[in-house]
This record gives sequence, structure tokens and C-alpha cells, in this order.
Amino acid sequence: MSASAIFVLDLKGKVLICRNYKGDVDMSEIDHFMHLLMQHEEEGLLCPVMSHGNVHFMWIKHSNLYLVATTNKNSNASLVYAFLYKLVEVFTEYFKELEEESIQDNFVVVYELLDELMDFGFPQTTDSKILQEYITQEGAKLEVAKSKVPTTVTNAVSWRSEGIKYKKNEVFIDVIESINVLVNANGSVMSSDIVGSIKLKTMLSGMPELRLGLNDRVLFGLTGRDKGKTVMMEDVKFHQCVRLSRFESDRTISFIPPDGESELMSYRINTHVKPLIWIESIIEKFSHSRVEIMVKAKGQFKKQSVANNVEVRVPVPSDADSPKFKTSTGSAKYVPEKNLVVWTIKSFPGGKEFLMRAHFGLPSVENEEMESKPPITVKFEIPYFTVSGIQVRYMKIIEKSGYQALPWVRYITQSGDYQLRTNV
Repeated sequence: MSASAIFVLDLKGKVLICRNYKGDVDMSEIDHFMHLLMQHEEEGLLCPVMSHGNVHFMWIKHSNLYLVATTNKNSNASLVYAFLYKLVEVFTEYFKELEEESIQDNFVVVYELLDELMDFGFPQTTDSKILQEYITQEGAKLEVAKSKVPTTVTNAVSWRSEGIKYKKNEVFIDVIESINVLVNANGSVMSSDIVGSIKLKTMLSGMPELRLGLNDRVLFGLTGRDKGKTVMMEDVKFHQCVRLSRFESDRTISFIPPDGESELMSYRINTHVKPLIWIESIIEKFSHSRVEIMVKAKGQFKKQSVANNVEVRVPVPSDADSPKFKTSTGSAKYVPEKNLVVWTIKSFPGGKEFLMRAHFGLPSVENEEMESKPPITVKFEIPYFTVSGIQVRYMKIIEKSGYQALPWVRYITQSGDYQLRTNV
């Protein structure tokens, strides 16, 4: 079972738009939602599912909106939440920003979308590319387009239209890995993992069948091959186009791809990651006079690789002023509204070390309040490199007309949640 009705509310709890799918829950029940939310908030017991009598509210907050699903049955909560987040994704694809104003400005389109996305409480067509073929943002076009629903909606392959043609057939594969690292003040790595994503840009004619091969440890174990480096992927999530039964039986990633850009899969690798950019900091605070900061950054990755657009964000006291900087490379600037020094290095080769010194004045009257100690954070991107060693071993493209197609692969490693705590 799924949702009985979907509501979009503003921050005061006023209903901006709603759609009743099953009629088994009184629509006035939504009036209790805001009261319940505030009550839970005051008690410090904020919960994603709230109940009033036998009616359950499942909700998410996005920007200045609440998206709420109501039900009086024992619904599949994970399905409802997946749908609410999908709703946000589709609305964002349509209106770029999803907020109160975009709902009010596109009322008719939002209602049309709510109508198509769900039927009698069950999710239907949720692919925004397909929806955009027959639900358009021009009101006049809406009626014309509605009479001619694309066959894609009723096809087994609901994410790809028929009759797509390209002069040059190509598929671009991006393997993007984000590193999450937390280092404590003593320099020990407290937690680390890799979150990966394989993104496609498909420019292929017809209805091609694609097969993607990775250096997957489970696959190599099944086939008895154990050559070279393999990776152990966890929490693997696929786009709906991937044949899951095939993957579960022999680990083959086989699919008919959506046209254009899409995320084929995401994964997590739970492993000890050596921080790629190591930061050492000395922050000395001389009360009533000044703060001296020295930060050393070292590239702990291969010499032939280069990290681009590196940003080291160093927190400073909120009452600091008169900044002075000295850097061995790049540039440093003070961002007072965020109480940060941002040290930017456009190009950071592996194995290199760089220094940044900063000097700030402090007021003679001490700030009485105890300030929090935010960590140093680092942003970076390293092309042609993956930390896990994941590799695209092959991409086979099969189409009945027998055309030749070129697959292009690009690897990128970037910072995710990358934090280094300080002593001061």
C-alpha cells in the first residue's frame, strides 16, 4: 500500500496544492499536521512519521516547503519516502528551484505532474525526461500534448523513447568517487569511506543493449579469476534500467540506457582511506591582541596526478580583524561572514608541500561566550584517478542495426565530507 493523498505546504502549514488519490482519508486531516510537528519539535522528538488517530503523516522538508503524504493503512514507508524525494527531483528538473514561488507560478503543471506521477496511491511514470515529452510548461501546449501520450509510458522500457537517431554514436562514462574523511586533533583518522557514482551521457541511436564490466571482486571470485586489483562494492544502487536479476545471478551490469545524462549506479566502499591532502595546523591565540595561524598542506597522492581547485577552509575567531596573509602558493582571503580563511590553490601536484600563514588582530575586550571549534575542511578534485582502484574493464554496445559506437571513460576523485579537527 502507498499514499492516500499528497500535500505541499508552506512553512506555516498552509496547503499550496494537494492531490487526493484514494479518498479514504479526510482531506481536513492535514490541519493537524503543523500542530503535531510543533508539538514534536518542542518535546525534542521530531519524527519522520507522525500520527493523529488512525491517520499517519509521512513528511519531508525541502527549502521552504513541506511535502506530506497521508495514509490510514500500514503503508510501505520506504516506498512513500522514495516517492516524496522523487517528487522533489522531478519538480526541480522542471522548475530549476523548488520553493513556494515555483509551486504558485506553475500551479497547473504541478497538478498535472501529481496526476501522472501517482495513480490510486501507487507511483507511475517518474522519469522527468519522459514526463517532459507530454507535460510541458506552456499552458497552451498542455492540452495538445495530452491527447498524444508517448508510447514510452506504456512500454516495458519506460525510460527511453523509440526512434532516437544520432549521426555519431557515442557513450561517455564518468566514474566519480567522493572521499569522506574525519581526522581528529591528534592526526588519527577516525572514519573514512568512499562514495562512488557511475554517470552516463548516452548519444546512441535506436534501442541499444549495453553491458558494463568492472573489476568487481565478487565477479572475479565467481569466475575464478583473481588477476590484478579488484574492489568490493557495498550498498550498490542501480538506475531502473539495469536488469537486477542478471546482476544478482552473474554480476553482469546489463541495460538499455536512458537517452542523454543519467546516473547508472552508485556504491560505497568501506575502507581505510589515507587522506589525499594532509593538513597540519598550528593556531596560536594571544588573548586581547592577535591570532597566528600556520597551515601546511601536503599532497599524499601519486606525483603524476594533480589536484585542481583546492580550497582549504580554516576557521578563525568571530571577533578577529585586520587579516594579513603569506602563502607559498595560491591565494588566501578572509570570509568574515563565515569566520573563515579560504586558501585557494588552483593546481596542487602530488607529493608537494605548501604553506600558508595568517595573522589576525583580536579586540582588547574578550568575547565572554565560549566559541565552538569547527574543523578545517578541504575541497579538491583529482582527474584521471580513483582512490579505490575501480576500473571500467569493458563497455559492450549491441544494437540490431550493427553500428559501431565509441565508449569514452573518465575517472575523477573529489572531496566529500573531508574534515580535520584542530586543537584550538
